Amino acid sequence: MSAVRSFKKVLVANRGEIAMRILRTLKDLGLQSAVLYHRQEIESPALSFADEAFEVFGDTPVSSYLDIPQIVELCKKHGVDAVHPGYGFLAENAAFVRALDEAGVCFIGPRPEVMNLMGDKIGSRDFVAERGFPIAPSVIDDGDEDKLIASIIEIGFPVLIKASAGGGGKGMQIVREADGLRDIVATAKVEAQRYFGDPRVYAERYIESPRHIEVQVLGDEHGNCVHLWERECSIQRRFQKVIEETPSPALTPELRKDICESAVGIAKATNYTGAGTIEFIFAPNGDYYFLEMNTRIQVEHPITEMVTGVDLVAEQVRIAMGHPLSYSQEEIKQVGHAIECRICAEIPDDDFAPAAGKVLMLRPPVGEGMRFDSGSYEGQKVGTAFDSMIAKLIVHAEDRDAAIARAGEALEQFVLLGVETNSDYLGRLLRHPAFIAGETNTGFIKDHAADLGPDALSADLQTAVLATAALSDRQFVAAMDEVPYPYRLMKEWRN
Repeated sequence: MSAVRSFKKVLVANRGEIAMRILRTLKDLGLQSAVLYHRQEIESPALSFADEAFEVFGDTPVSSYLDIPQIVELCKKHGVDAVHPGYGFLAENAAFVRALDEAGVCFIGPRPEVMNLMGDKIGSRDFVAERGFPIAPSVIDDGDEDKLIASIIEIGFPVLIKASAGGGGKGMQIVREADGLRDIVATAKVEAQRYFGDPRVYAERYIESPRHIEVQVLGDEHGNCVHLWERECSIQRRFQKVIEETPSPALTPELRKDICESAVGIAKATNYTGAGTIEFIFAPNGDYYFLEMNTRIQVEHPITEMVTGVDLVAEQVRIAMGHPLSYSQEEIKQVGHAIECRICAEIPDDDFAPAAGKVLMLRPPVGEGMRFDSGSYEGQKVGTAFDSMIAKLIVHAEDRDAAIARAGEALEQFVLLGVETNSDYLGRLLRHPAFIAGETNTGFIKDHAADLGPDALSADLQTAVLATAALSDRQFVAAMDEVPYPYRLMKEWRN
């Protein structure tokens, strides 16, 4: 049994909305907090919200947040007891954990050996399969290309070629026939090396029209492990999630129990500590297969918090201190329905091209059952140095229909001027009849592309927004009187 540790100062080794999210919990726990920042983000609200802020330097903004020696040195210099990595950057970097260990600083997350095991797509699949949990029919590249090609053909098409060390959809290739297979595999290896520094790939049976279902787990140092139910993350573009919800409309009570217990079994087998997510591919016939484990907190964790009432970040901190879990499995209930919309600086009607600009006005939605996680601020310059997600809009209601309605209402309230976002597109997704019916899969956006284009009102609003700079004050006021809230708030900005 581990000894209970105390933290005096916790560093959030991250930025943006997740940094703000973690800092709020640290404040609630009465812990002194610190946050990293790059000089390009000197006006970030996280700097004033934290007790201390440490500048990091690098050739690029991203490289500064990945500089392990620099961050460890800052911890030693400023008396940091523990580091919360958030997600992205160094959140799943075992070398970072080891460097912190050597400096006597606690990492709020799992042990490095678990990261290495579950971060390797091939190794984790073998580990899961050996313990009797379901994986899709697959073949692993052992260096014999002819054998790999023959084995892929034997599995049967379609197949999905993936990088062993990959994630985020990078380097994935769907192959539907043998013609050109060898060239596709060669390209996948090159991309795997370029993105992840590891050329290994594997192939698995591609499940047509699958859903993406994941299960939130928590484990402590005392051998306890629980699930906090599932999330459905099927609405994706380029393998990256756009809208998430819980509970999944696809699961019966029996399937929900089965898939959640499988997730706990996998986590227990690794002796997992901290917050993690077991991801599954869910087939139309009800079969499900292990996909991967994320050894960190997820972007979409707020919807789990909304339906369970559990502060996942607080549990992460308590676990890292050596405390047992605050909840037994029987105490964790699913109440109501929650939906998260990822608001990104992008142009959905231009193949989701990244958008840039300066935030001229920001008005978050406010109302019962609404939550807005963001690190953005008026005057912020949004570029392409970081991920395009700039905020998360989360809602909770008594059932799915009410949650969809509330999410639509929140999107209508939300205002961000100066940078184009996908907020209008998210509204179109929520209003689509197939989404309302719960008929979703990972190909939803592609399959319904023709139905998700801007309607006449959306096009008129976009035209009005883009044209405002050329209008006189009188013309501007007249134009804004003709369009619905929230675009009328543009008057306030103009004045």
